Amino acid sequence: MRASSDHILTSHVGSLPRPDALIESNRAGDEPALNATLSAAVAEIVRRQREVGIDVPGDGEFGKPTGHRVNYGAWWHYSFQRLGGLDLDGPAETEPRRSRPGGIALTNASHRRDRLRFAEAYADRESGVWMGPRPATGPVCVGPLGYTGHDAIRRDIANFTSALTAAGIAEGFMTSVAPGSAYRIPNTFYERDEDFLYACAEALREEYKAILYAGLILQLDDPATATGWDMIDPEPSVADYRKFTMVRIEALNHALRGFPQDRIRYHLCWGSWHGPHVTDIPLRDIVEVVLAVNCGGYSFEAGNVRHEHEWRVWKEVKLPDDKVLLPGVVSHATNVVEHPELVADRIQRFADIVGRGRVIASTDCGLGGRIHPQIAWAKLAALVEGAALASRRLWR
Repeated sequence: MRASSDHILTSHVGSLPRPDALIESNRAGDEPALNATLSAAVAEIVRRQREVGIDVPGDGEFGKPTGHRVNYGAWWHYSFQRLGGLDLDGPAETEPRRSRPGGIALTNASHRRDRLRFAEAYADRESGVWMGPRPATGPVCVGPLGYTGHDAIRRDIANFTSALTAAGIAEGFMTSVAPGSAYRIPNTFYERDEDFLYACAEALREEYKAILYAGLILQLDDPATATGWDMIDPEPSVADYRKFTMVRIEALNHALRGFPQDRIRYHLCWGSWHGPHVTDIPLRDIVEVVLAVNCGGYSFEAGNVRHEHEWRVWKEVKLPDDKVLLPGVVSHATNVVEHPELVADRIQRFADIVGRGRVIASTDCGLGGRIHPQIAWAKLAALVEGAALASRRLWR
């Protein structure tokens, strides 16, 4: 990953506001028209990131289809179209799954402890946290998993690398879901959960390889490392949850074997829905698990009010010398646009701990679909302004 010796670099987590033309093309399903719209949209989103001042841009996750302005899990759901062995119209899962190692019961999203504790708020359409009804059908693994998305990832890479070249940008990142987050669907084929997990890891390795071999930075999206805690009822011990989660990290490292760690970054978050999040697991309880990922950088929420205080964790935990941090310094969880002075303060906290050259200012999570596009771009501008202010402080 690119390093800087004279200023704080800026990036973001991945999802950016989709243009209406792309949303409509996804809804229509006309493949030739969609491909043309997609190519133009990626070129424009890269140009606009350069214009606002983002140093390490992404493709906005535009190749991950959604027919809605709201993201609706495109960061994860896209993989259903790229994995063989799935029945995409299987029965909806309504009961908790209890096939996980150690006797831990992983529930579906509607059974999250945060949603149970604030059931009245989640049921209120005007509360700001209402999530809508669960889908009636969903993917079920019914056969051996394999990667079938080669054409799709080649298209995404071609669109993005072309856009980077046109914009004169040397380095960009592309997101891909981690196996521990991707495989959280019903399974009727694999007898052991661990076999299902590792099959998913082997399949997704093909996507990771394509992104890295194209010369791009690979970002692994793995919110399940943190959000899985909230989906276990009753609440487990921290020790049991670490053991449970480490199995998924080991599968991810298996998928990454032989790949250059310094071109891989890992994104952790507590889920991007607009809820209370009072049942989030503290970063301190899982930071050693996160640091076990074989990558060069760690992206995490540090700008929202539930987790901003956790910058202190990095005073207690030694970050390996060859790693960097990508803390979120603007949040997707509020329409309030952060002041650049606050952004600079947040950046400086991390720079004072791990060194100014080892911090890349980023967002908490994807901005696309979570806040209005006009507000999303204002937040990216605040991120860039804050990074410039922090750079003046740190390189006086």
